[in-house]
Amino acid sequence: MTDILKPRDAKEVEDAVRWALAHDKALELLGQGSKRALGRPCQTDMTLDLSGLSGITLYEPAELVLSAKAGTPLAEIEALLDTNNQQLDFEPMDYGPLLGTAAGQGTLGGAIATNLSGPRRIKAGAARDHFLGVTAVTGRAETIKSGGRVVKNVTGYDMCKVLAGSWGTLAAMTDITIKVLPKPETEATVVVEGLDDERACAAMSAAMGSSCDVSAAAHLPDHVASYFDGLPRPEAATVLRLEGVAPSVAHRKETLAALMKPFGPVVLLDDKDSKALWRSVRQVKPFAVSQERPLWRISTAPGQGHEVAAAITPAAQMFYDWAGGLIWVAMPFADEPDATSIRRTVASLGGHATLIRAPAALRASVEVFEPQSAGLAALSKRVKDGFDPKGVLNPGRMWAGV
Repeated sequence: MTDILKPRDAKEVEDAVRWALAHDKALELLGQGSKRALGRPCQTDMTLDLSGLSGITLYEPAELVLSAKAGTPLAEIEALLDTNNQQLDFEPMDYGPLLGTAAGQGTLGGAIATNLSGPRRIKAGAARDHFLGVTAVTGRAETIKSGGRVVKNVTGYDMCKVLAGSWGTLAAMTDITIKVLPKPETEATVVVEGLDDERACAAMSAAMGSSCDVSAAAHLPDHVASYFDGLPRPEAATVLRLEGVAPSVAHRKETLAALMKPFGPVVLLDDKDSKALWRSVRQVKPFAVSQERPLWRISTAPGQGHEVAAAITPAAQMFYDWAGGLIWVAMPFADEPDATSIRRTVASLGGHATLIRAPAALRASVEVFEPQSAGLAALSKRVKDGFDPKGVLNPGRMWAGV
């Protein structure tokens, strides 16, 4: 038996897990490997390479539904959707460049397993919210099916919600059905220049509370602004995206610009520059240029994002997405993620933090995901035992023993 098992279909996935159970082996689940350096290092015996399970199995543009095998590249899916002027509305980011690997390697299974989402999260939700159905093999070597090919599925347990964000610790997904949506006709971005972090969070809150239907809001401080495409000047920029049909976008753009003028100078970006800007926000471009600094992803209440950021060392580099509710933080020293300080800050102000990038030795020595309370840890263990009682699939990827 080689170190890598590469099944060609769902039946071979089931056979591989059954073999691992019989021989007391642990399996690392892998697609194209774009997110392999995320999470705690797994202590596994073999790699279950699911990249051979590739291909779109159903696409009904009129019904806004698509099914594909778990190893299907997102790039292939997005290219097909583009021919019908449709998109993945959860706007999945590409972790490859951020983690030092090639761009465009992410798969549908990886996006669902890590519950990916981009700047549109504040309006459209994450991958979990677009996940309609799944076929998967549990750690018991049992094939399960959940959901279907319509938005409203009400029969049985909603396994989709459990598997989304489980990081491959519960089951190996083999076929996935998702909801797709039409692309907006056009987009524009309102830029408010020169704001400090606190004032920027106030501006984003005002924009999100308006009738302008903002689909993305971010604040790019002056120390990272030059890395983002589409900006007119390399200075602090609070950016607010509007999407939809052209007349609506034009009207909302003027309304939002007037609302933002009391906060600072306003600049308007057209469709081309707006797309370039939000692509670089989604791909966390400032921190993909160099992979040396440990990188954190902190989620908190949008209104207090600036308070969380202010409590972190001034030597860190950072920017805000999700209207201030998501903070990307690159720590100053390559060998020190300062997990204690980050966890203390988040615990005192609210939210959760994930160590996105650090050497394997550091990821093995600190909590990568937010530590769980005793009750929540017990519940996670019960769910793990229900799906994978012998710990065959990605053991310890999220927390020790899970």
